[in-house]
Amino acid sequence: MKNTTQFAPGRALDVICLGRLAVDLYAQQIGSPLEDVSSFAKYLGGSSANVAFGTARLGLKSAMLSKVGDDHMGRFLTDTLAREGCDISHVGIDHERLTALVMLGIKDKHTFPLIFYRENCADMAIAPASVDAGFIASSKALLITGTHFSTEAMHGVSTQALALARASNVRTVLDIDYRPVLWGLSGKADGETRFVSSEGVTRHLQGILPQFDLIVGTEEEFMIAGGGVDILASLRAVRALSAATLVVKRGPLGCAVIDAAIPASLDEAFNYAGVRVDVLNVLGAGDAFISGFLKGWLRGEDYAACSRYANACGALVVSRHACAPAMPSPVELDYFLAHAARLTHPDQDATLARLHRSTVARKQWDEVCVFAFDHRTQFFELAQQTGAPESAISALKQLMVQAVAQTETALGLSGKTGVLIDGRYGLDALNDATGRGWWIGRPVELPGSNPLQFDWGRSIGSHLNSWPKEHVIKCLVQLHPDDTVENRLEQEAQIKALYDAAQVSGHELLLEVIPSDSLPQHPDTVYRAVKRLYNLGIYPEWWKLESMSAQQWQAIDALVHERDPYCRGVVLLGLNAPIDALADGFEAARNSTTCRGFMVGRTIFHEPGRRWLAGEIDDAGLICAVRANFEQLISLWQGSRKQMERAA
Repeated sequence: MKNTTQFAPGRALDVICLGRLAVDLYAQQIGSPLEDVSSFAKYLGGSSANVAFGTARLGLKSAMLSKVGDDHMGRFLTDTLAREGCDISHVGIDHERLTALVMLGIKDKHTFPLIFYRENCADMAIAPASVDAGFIASSKALLITGTHFSTEAMHGVSTQALALARASNVRTVLDIDYRPVLWGLSGKADGETRFVSSEGVTRHLQGILPQFDLIVGTEEEFMIAGGGVDILASLRAVRALSAATLVVKRGPLGCAVIDAAIPASLDEAFNYAGVRVDVLNVLGAGDAFISGFLKGWLRGEDYAACSRYANACGALVVSRHACAPAMPSPVELDYFLAHAARLTHPDQDATLARLHRSTVARKQWDEVCVFAFDHRTQFFELAQQTGAPESAISALKQLMVQAVAQTETALGLSGKTGVLIDGRYGLDALNDATGRGWWIGRPVELPGSNPLQFDWGRSIGSHLNSWPKEHVIKCLVQLHPDDTVENRLEQEAQIKALYDAAQVSGHELLLEVIPSDSLPQHPDTVYRAVKRLYNLGIYPEWWKLESMSAQQWQAIDALVHERDPYCRGVVLLGLNAPIDALADGFEAARNSTTCRGFMVGRTIFHEPGRRWLAGEIDDAGLICAVRANFEQLISLWQGSRKQMERAA
């Protein structure tokens, strides 16, 4: 079925989404009544915002037109949209109202107790002056949800935006998005009810239907829009008012697209079959559906393609926790469509989960210069040698954070600076470093353990729950491919448990592989260890490896590119090597296509740290000495990169 919609050429944006922008708090205890839930996960929410997010993730140029409060949750929402590539230039800040909030549980596949906290909230207080004619005219399409016509003020603003859109040849899209509670038709705590018949709402919606080119809704939503006794009578009522293309969402049956007269039955319309998956919860499926549909529609693809994207996006989201973060990237969507017949439990497919983590928008680290002072045993020994109290180690590590901050400023290293800090002696330093935009890693291994043990026992996943999401899990493992079978299998089992825990917690993982020096070392020892982990289905975002020859780097590069093209990269470790030796390692790695930088510790901190603990230098002297070593390494690293660029 051909999509004949004409879009204005040369527009900077594909779609502007006007409407709800809120925080969703999803219960983490599945099956529990909402009153018994003990913890929640925080996500971006609101139908319009979910579509802005979803279309941006799918590669469209989307923008959000709404308001948030001058509060922490408002900043979370705008940051989340911006990271995904969505234009937030017209998201206003309301200094009088709070950001809207939704709290919900997942009792079973179709039961989701839900409470809207939207009394006098920011996104329902958009001022007419916020709707800029030039901004509207910069887009191919404008999407509005039905909820934003539920109050007199927002009806006026939405109608104003529609008029500007139609005057500027902007296609208009209505997501009916019927929530009876937001129209005052159910109890304030009853956000779950999806349909209540109301002549008043029907009249209200029918007053706006003629202004839309595309109308999307479930059968129940078209029933409220049309007001008929059944779905076909309702669709005929809608068609009498609007020439829009109508897209009826039919759940697991897929969808029907009607761009002319209403047929005798929905089955006689153009239908595209849905994707059958095991459902976790249906919330957010509609927002994912319309995001996928718009991906094809705005690019002029036929309605079969639009429907295929839409059904697949909806199927993926119903199988996952949350809505916006559950939406797929283009790479992930293509993989799912290619294997949909067997992916009835997409949430359990390891490849799909990895693509969902690695192919979405995320901060890029093309180069990282990391000062590693996550050492625990070495700092304890320094304190013992100098007679300093163990408590001094924490203060020392906080001074090292200050040194890194000064280096970042002095060398203009924003977006390239990092630290490795432990939680035993460095918790205060970690808190000081967090939120600066640095690369931050934290160790989980018990120092010196072989086979690998975790610092807090085997239940590593429960410990990760308290970590900020920006912290990267760092695990050093003395993994040697020629180790005894018993020791190697225990090591591998521990690494796999850590990898699985990271998939659940959402933290990135760095594996530091240092083969045990009690076993023979060969040129391919590290290569074989890394390959073995890939063979086990372990795909860390980062590898931390020792210095190698240029030939060994070529082999590692080829392996990483073949097995995990979305790997963040490899970084060089230091092993307390002299600066001259590290410089040689930098030179050997200069042509590597995966090496992103270095993570060095004792070479930088050992002597300055010893002198400070012994009272031989003060705080300023410590910072100065540490900076000198760190900045010398940065200079050597950057020098090796410049040689590579000149050679290219």
